[in-house]
Amino acid sequence: MEYRNLGRTGLQVSELCLGTMQFGWTATEEQSYPILNAAYQAGINFFDTADIYSRWVQGNPGGVAETILGNWMKKFNIPRHQVILATKVRGRMGDGPNDEGLSRAHIMQAVDASLRRLDTDYIDIYQTHWFDENTPIEESLSTLTDLVHQGKVRYIGCSNYPAWRLMEALWVSQSKHLARYDSLQPHFNLVHRAEFERELAEVCQSYQLGVIPYSPLAGGFLTGKYRKDHTPESSRQGGASKYFSEQNWALLEKMDSIGKDRGWHSMSQVALAWLLSDPLITSPIIGPRSLDQLQDNLGAAGLRLLPDEKESLDEYSDWRKFNI
Repeated sequence: MEYRNLGRTGLQVSELCLGTMQFGWTATEEQSYPILNAAYQAGINFFDTADIYSRWVQGNPGGVAETILGNWMKKFNIPRHQVILATKVRGRMGDGPNDEGLSRAHIMQAVDASLRRLDTDYIDIYQTHWFDENTPIEESLSTLTDLVHQGKVRYIGCSNYPAWRLMEALWVSQSKHLARYDSLQPHFNLVHRAEFERELAEVCQSYQLGVIPYSPLAGGFLTGKYRKDHTPESSRQGGASKYFSEQNWALLEKMDSIGKDRGWHSMSQVALAWLLSDPLITSPIIGPRSLDQLQDNLGAAGLRLLPDEKESLDEYSDWRKFNI
């Protein structure tokens, strides 16, 4: 497993990040442990979670994924200094008026709750899950700065920010001498490029933010399980169906061809290699629900596309060409 620097920080993170949204949702705690162990043994040292995972599941109060991650480290004696823990704050975690958002009151309450669930005394990367239009950015950043000074948080990052809000945050940090966002977690993959590439990519490059894309396999669409002549009925009720288009079917065929030519035999690995071949990308977040899925994803570690392969996939998935 290779390691990459997280933006301008000194953190060295594995080139694949293990996401935990599935833990407590599509994978039980008992099913999660083998996945976590196998990932760690393979060299993954970067784990991403959030306080709201997975509050949308009936009977799940939120914080379950964080708890599973904390329990795993304790149960299997994982040295804390050997892992990079990233979690998030913003979503609703209760019924009170201050149980969500990026106010000082909510952040202070949320970080202590996350620390308890993770069973640790510091968070490596504390990320604002999405922006809060009801709270001044200066209040949020000054609170996060206090957490850095207190030692509860090492670095801060953000997720799901449009470019203008990210630039506003960077300007406030610089002008007010506050901690700044050192990473961005965008929705970015071969069939969802425009949101990141229009403006955010240039911001991240210019200001040296680490880029940690989520949904690198587009909800399973880029794994090859869906094809023009084979689309499981259940898929039409899920998120993958929005990618069903002639240009994307052609993209899948091209990915399949590249994978076979290189002897990888996995379209998932081609999709991950496309991200890893971009020097701007730090660590795509994978979310395997089983050991088989994990082993397939791990096969992308160290893989890079040849220049002509990268250019070909860029062309097949060019949002400027297809207006997507």
